[in-house]
Amino acid sequence: MSTVADKLAKKSTRKTGGKQVRLRLVYVDFWSAVKLSFLGAVALAIVTMVSFFLIFMVLQATNVVAQVGEILDLLTDGTVDLESMIGLPQVMAFGAVVSILNLIVFTVLGAVVAGIYNLAVKVTGGLLVGFMSN
Repeated sequence: MSTVADKLAKKSTRKTGGKQVRLRLVYVDFWSAVKLSFLGAVALAIVTMVSFFLIFMVLQATNVVAQVGEILDLLTDGTVDLESMIGLPQVMAFGAVVSILNLIVFTVLGAVVAGIYNLAVKVTGGLLVGFMSN
């Protein structure tokens, strides 16, 4: 099975000083991909929670929530109190829901990508990776 990468590697006129190894990635372990995507999703969930907290604190410190609440009071004749609806517990609970949904979606996507890659390898022959020692 000759690929474009093989032909380009043979045409290379530059000689390397070290030993070069070319490997073909023909299989991605399903459970390793799931574990790695889960770990990445956990890191993303932590970043999401911290960013929700920091954005809320910046909006509170700059008085944006109070000003938007005043505008909303004028528009709704005082029937809606924005500051009671948007507090730190509500924002952090929403951030937790978003983080958990992202955790599930990213983990499933990691599994799907690993499965699709393993199926696509049967057609394409895999990914050619080259390593060289100095």
